Amino acid sequence: MIIKGKPLPPFFLKFAGYIISLFLKRRFNKLLFRKIDIKAGHSYLLMCNHFSFLDGFLAYYLCNQIFMGNQTMKHLHIMSLKKQLQRNKWLKLFGSFSIEPGKRSITESFAYAGEILSKPGNLLLFYPQGNLESIYARTILFEDGINEIVPKINGHCQLIWCSNLIDYFESTKPTVEFNLLDCGTNQDYDFEQLSKKVNDFHRKAMDGHLRFTPTAEQIV
Repeated sequence: MIIKGKPLPPFFLKFAGYIISLFLKRRFNKLLFRKIDIKAGHSYLLMCNHFSFLDGFLAYYLCNQIFMGNQTMKHLHIMSLKKQLQRNKWLKLFGSFSIEPGKRSITESFAYAGEILSKPGNLLLFYPQGNLESIYARTILFEDGINEIVPKINGHCQLIWCSNLIDYFESTKPTVEFNLLDCGTNQDYDFEQLSKKVNDFHRKAMDGHLRFTPTAEQIV
């Protein structure tokens, strides 16, 4: 049996986003966005690279800045490992529901995700890598979970990828870049094309983010 969370109402979602933004702005030097057009009247599957404990806070900030600002998001849901929910029960208050890889309940989790994304205005935060990986990983390996979720969506859902990148440069505090990519909708979903599109974009985002002085050998 899965653990279902209760998403925050819009007012409290905005208030929590305000508190998180204060926390992040104290911790980071800058929070920068490469924005996309958000489709009205859709649900949203937001996929991000998964590299730190702060990922959820960063995604929460992103959602409040991009989706709440456009009045397109009504509720935020997060797919979390069951053992994390059991250890941190407060996550349920932020719309987290459980998934347990390798267990029979995983089909229930995917069905619930499809149900969530069948309602316009709902946003599901999803980490397709399935595990924490280095922020410097240049290849995003998609697990099969997304293939179980997308076919279960009734209605229109916008698929969105975000490459979150961090560096310090001239400051003692890091700067975060949120690089958003519109991956189409569930109506034109193709796993191989999505994986290729995301990986091409992620590598270009990393190349654009890097700042370095080439050596003589590199110039030649």
